[in-house]
Formats: sequence, C-alpha cells, structure tokens
Amino acid sequence: MSHVMNTYARLPVAFSHGKGSRIVDTEGREYLDALSGIAVNTLGHAHSRLVEAIAAQAGSLLHTSNLYRVTGQEVLADKLAALSGLQEIFFCNSGCEANEAAIKLARYYGHKKGIETPTIIVMEKAFHGRTMATLSATGNRKAQAGFEPLVAGFVRVPYDDIEAIRSVAEHHANIVAVMLEIVQGEGGINLASEQFQRELRALCDEREWLMICDEVQCGMARTGTWFGYQHAGILPDIATLAKGLGSGVPIGACLAGGRAAGLFGPGNHGSTFGGNPLACTAALTTIDTIERDGLMAAAERVGARIRSGIAAALVGVAGIVDIRGQGLMIGIELDRPCSELITKALAAGLLINVTADKVVRLLPPLVFTESEADELVQRLAPLIKEFLGG
Repeated sequence: MSHVMNTYARLPVAFSHGKGSRIVDTEGREYLDALSGIAVNTLGHAHSRLVEAIAAQAGSLLHTSNLYRVTGQEVLADKLAALSGLQEIFFCNSGCEANEAAIKLARYYGHKKGIETPTIIVMEKAFHGRTMATLSATGNRKAQAGFEPLVAGFVRVPYDDIEAIRSVAEHHANIVAVMLEIVQGEGGINLASEQFQRELRALCDEREWLMICDEVQCGMARTGTWFGYQHAGILPDIATLAKGLGSGVPIGACLAGGRAAGLFGPGNHGSTFGGNPLACTAALTTIDTIERDGLMAAAERVGARIRSGIAAALVGVAGIVDIRGQGLMIGIELDRPCSELITKALAAGLLINVTADKVVRLLPPLVFTESEADELVQRLAPLIKEFLGG
C-alpha cells in the first residue's frame, strides 16, 4: 500500500473472492454485499455466465483498438439503442469519460448553432465525475476545492426546481443543455420528480436545448427500468452509462439521439480502450442475464422490500429523517453525520456506504434475493438504532 497514491480513505480489509451477494476477505470472513462496488457488480460476484463469457472472449481476442470495426461493439450499440430509444452510442471506459463526451457533444451542438460560449445548466448536489470538466459540472464544493480554476461554461441551479431553470433561461442566452441525474447517487439518493422531468423535457424542446441524463449510477435496470428517465416516460437527447454496464469490467457509454445525434464525426472524440471486445462481451452478457433472469423487475420488488423493512424496523426511532430511493438504490437519511456506521457495519459483516455525510447508501447487486433483503434489514436496523441511541 505504501507506493499506492493516497487518494482513498480505505477501510482495513481486503477481499479474496465472492459469490453472488457474498464476499469473503483474506482472513476468511464473509460479508453480505449491499454496495456492489458502488453499483458496479450488477450480477454480484463470480456470476457463472459472466465468468464463462469473459474467459471465452479473453481466449480469443481482448483488444484491437477503434482503428477497426469491433463486432461486439456494434451488437452492443444496437442493443443499447433498442433499450434506450436513442440512436447512436460512443463507448469509453468510465462514467466521467461518458459525461465528458456528453459535455463535448453539448458544446459542439452550441457552436454549430453559432453560440461562442455554450453553457450547460447543472444541479446542486450533482456528481458527474472527477475529470476537470465533470468536476466543474459537479455540485459539490468539497470535491472541487483546491482544483481551481474550474472549467467555465456551467450554471448551477437547485435540484428538481423547474422555476429556477426557467429563471436562468431568461438571463442566459448561451444555454445549450441541461444535465441532471434522475436519481442523485453521491448527492444523497435524491429523486427528481416525474413532473419536473416532464416539464424539463418540454422546456428543452421549447428552447432547443439538449436534455442530458447522467445514468451512470441509476441506469442499467437499477431503479426497476433500464434507464431512470423511463419512469417518467420521457426521452433525453443524451444519456450516459458506466458502473453497472459491464458488471465489474470497465466500460462506459454516451448515448445520443434527437438533436444530439449525428453531431460527432471522425476525429471529434475517441478512446483507445473504449468498447473493446472484452468490455463489450461483459456488457452484452450483463444485459442478457438481466433480461433472462428478470432482474429488472427483481430490482423494483427487492428494493421496495428493503425500504419497507427498514421503515418498519426504524419506525419511531429519533434521528431518522427520511427513507427513500427507487429500486435497488436506497438512502436512509439521519439527522447527523454517520460515516462511523460504515465501520460498524463492516464489523457486523455488512458492506454499506454513507454519502452526503448523513445518508446511509445501499446499492445491492441486482441478484440480491428477498431473503437477503430481509437479512440486510435484520442486521442493519439494529446498528442504526444503536448509533442513534448512543
């Protein structure tokens, strides 16, 4: 560890292997994984179909570069287009790269309209990544501090506030796009109302802006639909994916349609590793398994069971502010900072996370069962009660 750059506050545990929703540390102790690598391990650990598919692909071809056609990439693009309603897909390696592509698309769109300083409306408490552009779009001053000057071209408004966006529209002639997470993950599991989403879609149409949905954490069936925006029956111009797309194999995607389709040409953007045969095999197997095993409906059903179970177990407990979420994206907001719950849960054999200082964040894999949901409630609720009582 001494030569690894000190960019993470790591917990004192290392894992050796896992299966499904269980993971085992190097000392042989088993944990129930309610975090799934921060919404990455869609199929849990060591899923047999994914392991076999990756191994087979590794045995034939890992990488060729985007200098050539990549068959799996074309198949995956067709699949994502059908699932999302968007027409064309750019593949990269991560969520911040996908969002970087979305920001570039929006700026390019603006310049094509003759706007010299295209500006994007972004939201408070948003998290879009840690590259300089995505960090600048992020609504978390703590994450930005020390890295100024930030990239210009963003105007920030309160989340889920259509009137604030209308007000910005009246005072900024250079707006070209609005960027939001349908469910804010890092910001504390905050949900944009469906009415807000529909009104924003209408406003973007009225103003000829691009609507960008960052689905990096809430996409890939985690909320009970393939994409979070599908709950509101809308279609953005751009959507971004990563985390759960490859169920542990790094891959990101920027999807474009409507006014955003057909903008980029050769040389406008690129990625060396993006969408290579191994990553595309992982993504296609993940999607196929979600469909085959009904994991999208399971996410909605099991997530609702966790939320109702936690609510019942913590009813009347002082210090509980809210229990919210959608599908397997769940937040339990307390009235005080609660990061010490992470280590308490670890000691109790649970992997959880705390975000926005006061929100316990649960992101179990989509293979989480109903009995594991009950086990999670039975093991986590007493820890929260003890913490608030202490």
